[in-house]
Amino acid sequence: MAEEKNDEKKIIIDEDWKSQAQKEKEVLKAREEEKNDDKEQTQTSLPPADFSGLVSILTTQAFFALGVIRNEEDKEKEVEPDWQMARYHIDLLGMLEEKCRGNLTTEETALLSRTLEQLRLTFVKLSK
Repeated sequence: MAEEKNDEKKIIIDEDWKSQAQKEKEVLKAREEEKNDDKEQTQTSLPPADFSGLVSILTTQAFFALGVIRNEEDKEKEVEPDWQMARYHIDLLGMLEEKCRGNLTTEETALLSRTLEQLRLTFVKLSK
């Protein structure tokens, strides 16, 4: 019987290990909460949705298609404009101008008019 007792394996519970694992879980949970808070702050830090923002988005896309605005990696390269995509975004702004006629403030009307004029001139200038 004495031999049987020696063959039994003893389980040693390291209480310090348990507390360390619990601390690590708490640290990970706190980091996750910080990430979630950062995401919420980023989402709430966007400007309000308004007409000038929409015009700006479409204008940026048109200038990008024309090659006026470029990615960092394409800055030094000779890039052929995407005429079809540029025309599409300019036409979207034109449609917006037509459909919103009479419903925009003076500033919004002026912004859209100036933007379309600039885009159209740039398109013609680059296409020559």
